[in-house]
Amino acid sequence: MSIRAVDEAPLNRFHRKLTWACAGGPFLDGYLLSIIGVALIGMKSELDLSTGELSLIGTSALVGIFVGGLFFGAVTDKLGREVMYTIDLGVLVAGSVISLFATEAWQFVILRFVIGVAVGADYPIATSLLAEWAPSKHRGRLLGILILAWYVGAAAAYVVGYALAELGGAEAWRWMLGSSAVVSVAVLLLRVGTPESPLWLVNKGRTEQAQQSVEKVLGTRVALEELMAASAAEQRVDSRFRTLFRGIYLRRTLFCGIFYLCQITPMFALYTFGPTILGAFGLAEGNSGNLGSALISIVFVLGCLPALRLVDRVGRRPIMIWSFVLMAIPLAVLGGGSALPVAVVILCFCAYALASGGPTVLEWTYPNELFPTSIRATAGGVATSISRIGAAVGTYLLPLSLSELGTGPTMLIGAGITLVGWLVSFAWAEETLGRGLAETSADPTAGATGDGAGTAVRREDFERS
Repeated sequence: MSIRAVDEAPLNRFHRKLTWACAGGPFLDGYLLSIIGVALIGMKSELDLSTGELSLIGTSALVGIFVGGLFFGAVTDKLGREVMYTIDLGVLVAGSVISLFATEAWQFVILRFVIGVAVGADYPIATSLLAEWAPSKHRGRLLGILILAWYVGAAAAYVVGYALAELGGAEAWRWMLGSSAVVSVAVLLLRVGTPESPLWLVNKGRTEQAQQSVEKVLGTRVALEELMAASAAEQRVDSRFRTLFRGIYLRRTLFCGIFYLCQITPMFALYTFGPTILGAFGLAEGNSGNLGSALISIVFVLGCLPALRLVDRVGRRPIMIWSFVLMAIPLAVLGGGSALPVAVVILCFCAYALASGGPTVLEWTYPNELFPTSIRATAGGVATSISRIGAAVGTYLLPLSLSELGTGPTMLIGAGITLVGWLVSFAWAEETLGRGLAETSADPTAGATGDGAGTAVRREDFERS
């Protein structure tokens, strides 16, 4: 059973504050993963780092995100969203501060790994909390804003890196790493006092607390009998990890993970054209390259805006399907290789960025809508971990593909991966527009909702979606 007071609530100040507080995690991810790329330049010369050490420092956060998403989503479903919501930010603050004083490569590897774990954990924590408080007709846009924050964070990191490199001298790289502590503290303060998800409280049988939480935040008193009925239904939902790999939830797990992977992997390939594009604007060399990288991140932010406006109007499924089609076209054109005119490269890059906004804004919407409360954060964490496989493939195999096959064939491989994302979306993407979480997370073969009782899902509606 959904909590109608939550699903039908008008968008208010609480929802906006919660959205920005939750967006702090993705913002920090974009910031942390980008600032290290700038800082490594100064670290290499001062600490005399080898190529292998540089690679370990640069990629340890990605490994940490994989681990954090995979394990701490399940922890969040057991301990609660509110508890984990602040703990992971505390870890980010501590890790960033300690980075100011680290002196050995192995210390940075460990610190970046721990920071990555905290970031990976925050994805399912923050997105599930926002999804469970968001009104149904605004849920897609609010969750989409979170991924938008990633690109803004990346752009901010490059701008800060540029400024510190200009003003900070030889020790600037330390201040770059430590700067994330300031952002982490700001986000942590913004999150203080955030109430627990009423759906999670109901799931744990804490109905009176759920009633108080809804009344405090939304000013509406939900009948205790309604919450008790939802609680009784929640107890019938299997909350174990293996539920993700059974029945309809196996298909949904595969869908969320595969489309996420197919969206991210070709993006890494496309970034190989970054120097060509930036060179055309005189932003490819030296410290000015950081401003160029910030510009590229802003292009992807702009690409997300149309999808953000449409996701709660035309629906998730058509946006997903058509976006993958439109993403494959510029990749196929870039299959012509590095000999293409710069104008064509720029046009294709911008076209891809614009089209990629669809799957991008749905990266956290679908995992939170297609799974019940008891495994919602677990599913979001698994989807995040699968996406890191795509990031790893893009990081490690891309140089090999470029050297062995060349730029053109590499772009065509990216187009092929994108088409796999289209096939998976066409076959498995469900329409969840305007529905409560109880209905969207339902197992239609069971004839009842996944979040509670009392909201039957007609099989014909599911199949039509």
